[in-house]
Amino acid sequence: MFVRRNVTLLAPALLSAVLLTAGCAGRDDGPESPSETASGPATPHGYVEGAAEAAEQQSRLLLGDTATGETRVLDLITGKVHETARRASVTELTTDGRFGYFHGNAGTHVLDSGAWMVDHGDHVHYYRAKTREVGELPGGVGTSVRSDTGVTVVTGGDGTAGAYPRGDLEKGKVGTPVTLPGTYAGPVIPYAEHLVALTEDGEGPAQVVVLDRSGRRVASPESACRDPQGDAVTRRGIVLACADGALVVHEDDGAFGVEKIPYGRDVPKTERATRFRHRPGSSTLTAPAGKEAVWVLDVTERAWTRVETGPVVAANTAGEGAPLVVLESDGALHGYDTAGGKEIAVTKPLIEDASDADPGTSAAPVIEIDRSRAYLNDPTGRRVYEIDYNDNLRIARTFELDVRPSLMVETGR
Repeated sequence: MFVRRNVTLLAPALLSAVLLTAGCAGRDDGPESPSETASGPATPHGYVEGAAEAAEQQSRLLLGDTATGETRVLDLITGKVHETARRASVTELTTDGRFGYFHGNAGTHVLDSGAWMVDHGDHVHYYRAKTREVGELPGGVGTSVRSDTGVTVVTGGDGTAGAYPRGDLEKGKVGTPVTLPGTYAGPVIPYAEHLVALTEDGEGPAQVVVLDRSGRRVASPESACRDPQGDAVTRRGIVLACADGALVVHEDDGAFGVEKIPYGRDVPKTERATRFRHRPGSSTLTAPAGKEAVWVLDVTERAWTRVETGPVVAANTAGEGAPLVVLESDGALHGYDTAGGKEIAVTKPLIEDASDADPGTSAAPVIEIDRSRAYLNDPTGRRVYEIDYNDNLRIARTFELDVRPSLMVETGR
């Protein structure tokens, strides 16, 4: 069996770290203990209790069947699939890179995927631990969850929000939240040890506000976002989709600012970017631009590019010179050069009923992407495809499943 290898060179201090142990999601033998020295236990750089550190990304796919409530974890290192608790009435699945959030009518269930990374800037730590159920967060349909290393914020469909200690989730429990004052016009997003939110008075466009972790307003940079929709966290700041383009909220030495990236043209409402997809860590975002085109937003260059494709079902890109990968209604994946918009690769049809999918909805097929592979879920065919997007969209592996993977997210990135 082909086993994925996405090797990362580690700093010398990491060479003493505990390496990946044999095992699989929910059934790992567990990490080794810190090494002993003559003077007592020595804690290796990057050691995390209860987890093993690895020299490569420990990606896992969390999968959900909206029809039956069945859930699975697909370990992309071992290729094995493992069952997790059934979740009835789940309509959406999101992630923050480690935890999976199964959104349902009665609340949001939290699953610790047991795979995550910590970026220290000059080097990265990859971790592997057992998958475990954490608990329930409040909020039904319309609830959003956004996280960073310190806090997880749950924003309800009514605009109320609560900030939960991230450390509690890492310990396998849902802690007591800090209730944020007021209501918000979209998800409250942790960023730069603060919280970024949009508020509106009902008369004009929404305005950006910056809160501290207790909910106290500390900054109100000049901004205006009419009809806010999607959002994304990038290395260049928080990106917010608005009717006339995007706002980028950034922090520099404790000061917060906002920049506008306008479309530069009149864009009909049906062709605006409303749901961003991108590789975590990348500053290149994608979003459907109506039914037959895709927006590519380069946050670094502050520029939108409209790529004319076929009828769009899903799209994503790894950024930084990688192709734009688009699932079109013919069921095939198409690769496009984002600079010139030229089609450069296409696969055979992979999904039979792609033309029936409703792009942008939570149950439509998605393309998850990381530094070396892309993943496409095929609910009807009960499978997931692994795609090498740097090799003419070559199908590297196909994972056959016993459930319909109508929901999918990737963790460990």
